[in-house]
Amino acid sequence: MTIKSPQTLVSEALKTVKTITPEKALKLDTENKCNLIDIREEAELLNFGTIENSVHIPRGMLEFSIYNQIDSNKEIVLFCAAGGRSALAVKSLNEMGFKNVSHIEGGFGLMAESGFKVKT
Repeated sequence: MTIKSPQTLVSEALKTVKTITPEKALKLDTENKCNLIDIREEAELLNFGTIENSVHIPRGMLEFSIYNQIDSNKEIVLFCAAGGRSALAVKSLNEMGFKNVSHIEGGFGLMAESGFKVKT
């Protein structure tokens, strides 16, 4: 049995999950067409701030808490710090049966540079 590295898992996930640009995510958010979900840890929010209009569900609780936090008529758009955790999270939600799920390329860092408002 070969143990895969986190980088391998992310690389494999990126081949199968929907990735969108921060600009596309901002458009969806502005048009109120998505559930914008921040899956970073609490300490990351405290240290770097959070994106306005996003809902915080830490990665470790996502599969357990997603049902109560979303509008099922809108796309689920996940983001983390750089895009690795969110790619894995989209793969997991797809495996659960969620269909309209994507993650933001570059994560929080690129979002902050692309016009999203950051609250501290």
